[in-house]
Amino acid sequence: MLEVDRILEKCGDFSRLQLIMLLLFCVINVLSALHYYSQTIISFVPKHWCADGLPLSSEAPVESSCLPLGRNMSTPDSCYSYNYELYMGYQSFPSEMDWVCADAWKLTLGQSMFFVGSVVGSMVLGYLADVVGRLPILIVANLIAMTGNLLTIWSSNVTLFCVFRMVSGFATDSNFVMMYILVMEYMRPAVRTLGLSICIGFFYCLGSMAAPWIAVLMRSWRGFLLATSLPLLVVPLFYLVVPESIQWLISKQKYDSAVVCLKRVARINGRHVQESAYEEFIEECKRSQQNQKASTHLLGLFKTPRLRRHTLILFFKSMVITLCYDAVSRNVQGLGISPFAMFSLSATAILPACLLIIALQDRIGRKAMASASLLLSGIFISVTGGIIFAASASDKTTTLLVSLSVVGRFGVTVAYNSGAQYATELIPTCVRGQGVAAVHVAGYAFTFFSAYILFTRSVFSPLPEIILGVLSLLGACLCLLLPETLHRTLPTSLEDGENFGKNDRWYTFTFLDRRTQSAATLDTQNVKMYSQSTESAVYF
Repeated sequence: MLEVDRILEKCGDFSRLQLIMLLLFCVINVLSALHYYSQTIISFVPKHWCADGLPLSSEAPVESSCLPLGRNMSTPDSCYSYNYELYMGYQSFPSEMDWVCADAWKLTLGQSMFFVGSVVGSMVLGYLADVVGRLPILIVANLIAMTGNLLTIWSSNVTLFCVFRMVSGFATDSNFVMMYILVMEYMRPAVRTLGLSICIGFFYCLGSMAAPWIAVLMRSWRGFLLATSLPLLVVPLFYLVVPESIQWLISKQKYDSAVVCLKRVARINGRHVQESAYEEFIEECKRSQQNQKASTHLLGLFKTPRLRRHTLILFFKSMVITLCYDAVSRNVQGLGISPFAMFSLSATAILPACLLIIALQDRIGRKAMASASLLLSGIFISVTGGIIFAASASDKTTTLLVSLSVVGRFGVTVAYNSGAQYATELIPTCVRGQGVAAVHVAGYAFTFFSAYILFTRSVFSPLPEIILGVLSLLGACLCLLLPETLHRTLPTSLEDGENFGKNDRWYTFTFLDRRTQSAATLDTQNVKMYSQSTESAVYF
């Protein structure tokens, strides 16, 4: 809302309070990374073999890791216990519970239930955020995350494990997104992208890289969950510093509360604002709300052929990107090095991916960024699978596999972090909030299959890379059918959405047409639309 941006300019839109909020957002990034990847860290499966069979030093074939063999090595039988070669002495959940071989499905099911919880939680907490506010839900979501992880410590069977992981997943995304919204709303529009992207790039990367080494330090999955969950108790203290969303207060016609928040912002930033400025702000907000038209239903996106095609591509793109992002980040075993080292090396791709988005997204366009990043990740993930299938284990092969995996994660991270803005700009304003939320939730729902795709490695070693590579390449091709949005007036109505980019072809790229770039300007109305759409991109 332009009214909010104008009053914040007087109260201070990039001063002391904003720097404090950015610092707290950095804390949220670290805590969110530790929470999200706890699912991976507790699930590492170390090398194992049947304790009822032959010792590790024997010449038994690989299959004997799951089945005991008689002295003639030809009569397999059921295995009742296993020996493990623990990574750096770390006791993971499957090694403690013997959830390997015939019982490996239990771990996969629990991981999938985490994402079932995240889909349900995104919808429920998103709805509640619109009822009670962003700040309370930020606190509640992080407390739910802590509760789910602490309850997981007491899991003694597959039922409890699935239920507790679902509780933990319930908080996923909302524990991060609510703070993102609050920081974004209180910052000057010109520095939002840069400030938020740098925080995410550095501190989400830091949390991701630190996660496996916290596990090594604690030496057990229970200690790891305890060490990464208890720090979430700091989040309720944010209530003492972080103000509630001004735009939410205005939408609920809580004008007095909005003014109280603004005065608090001005006081912390050392600004003196006349009382008349607040009164004028309230009057502008009331006029703006009176002029708002009734919203269009989400199903309007599917009524006309071109808009329907674009919407379905956005849904598929979100599902592919979110699935690949999760699967690639967790696919750190079987590459020839310790999964702890591989996880940290893979996480280093997060920072350069964020910096690349800042540098290139407004230069080459959304379409080129989406297609190229998915193409890059698809190629490198597929090549990784080919090498796993064709090459024998060696130092050179390990180095190559690790390098390809990191580049693959770099590509999918670029696609993931830049994807929300493309969807936000392409979906018409009248259904933007509903549309972006639906696209995002669909992506999270698809991550249910992530653990099962990784589980296919037990059937055919390069199969996860083949599946993820094919999906990425298909997503890259479908993105070519979307119109470019850079330097264009964004669609406001469903009719605008149907006609948007009608003359574009699959090979239409903004950076190839310099005349379009030099002639393009954004009018005031479009800037207002984009400011509103940016909020919708992260709100459910």
